[in-house]
Amino acid sequence: MCFDRHSDDIYGVRSRSNQDLKEQYPKFFISKKGVGGMSGIIFFRTKDLMKIKEFYLSIGATVWLEQENCVILKHGNFLLGFCKSETCEKNGVITFFYRTKEEVDLAYRGLREIALAEPKENEKYHIYHFFANDPENRTIEFQCFLHPLQSYHDGEELLKNRRSIRYFGNREVPDEVLWRIFEVCRFSPTAKNSQSYYFVVIRDKKTLELLASLRGNSSAPLSRAPIAVAICSDPELSMSHVQDGCIAAYHFILTSWLHGLGTCWIADMDRIQVKEALGIPKEHYVATVTPVGYPAKIPEASLRRMTKEMIRFVD
Repeated sequence: MCFDRHSDDIYGVRSRSNQDLKEQYPKFFISKKGVGGMSGIIFFRTKDLMKIKEFYLSIGATVWLEQENCVILKHGNFLLGFCKSETCEKNGVITFFYRTKEEVDLAYRGLREIALAEPKENEKYHIYHFFANDPENRTIEFQCFLHPLQSYHDGEELLKNRRSIRYFGNREVPDEVLWRIFEVCRFSPTAKNSQSYYFVVIRDKKTLELLASLRGNSSAPLSRAPIAVAICSDPELSMSHVQDGCIAAYHFILTSWLHGLGTCWIADMDRIQVKEALGIPKEHYVATVTPVGYPAKIPEASLRRMTKEMIRFVD
């Protein structure tokens, strides 16, 4: 089943109650326990599809899907659609948000000629932002939030933008955020579904300082974070417990980044001093002990090899 994006049906749906929609489109209302998830696209009518497409590509969007008379653009995890029409929709504000003030300033420098004013802080909403207009005079906003956010990255963005964080702010890590991270991490894959991994959360400052001293500069970030987490595995549960532990550790690192927290893989922590300090059995494996906290600053990406340099085919 699909809607004609040029008809009034799709716009009429927006004003109906959930109960009306459930009665008319029962198959669309799936339990949260159902398979998969739901994503969304905002569509606008446009008189000049090509010009609008070129404008949004110029500010960092990419083409996600292109069909006759319609294009869907992707900016981060934001899907924005435009369809050719005899009328042009201008209602509302299209907002793009970034991680930092520096990224907002960079966007402003590129759009200075069409920006309505310089970027500034909005104390009421705790944002840093500026406004501009697109070629059809829609209002667009570029902003960053000045407070921690719940998860919003899409998969590709998460994998490309994760950074190792070695310096942290003073904000404590809320228990509710940690539990959300661990809820995701319990789906980390293991050999024969052994689930041999487990996590040890370290809050005690003296213990953090001890762990930080074990490997000099390499382990020093552990004393700069409000907490650390050891990711371990039990050899009695799996013959592949080393791999299980490492996979679980990377799940934890990625999920932490998804929730706005920085980490840093501290290697060579599978040692007796660590196990004695944390009450870990000596035969268990410690994949890493990572600092965890809100980043003081997010470093720039390091240079990467080109894709073709890493690939070899065996035909």
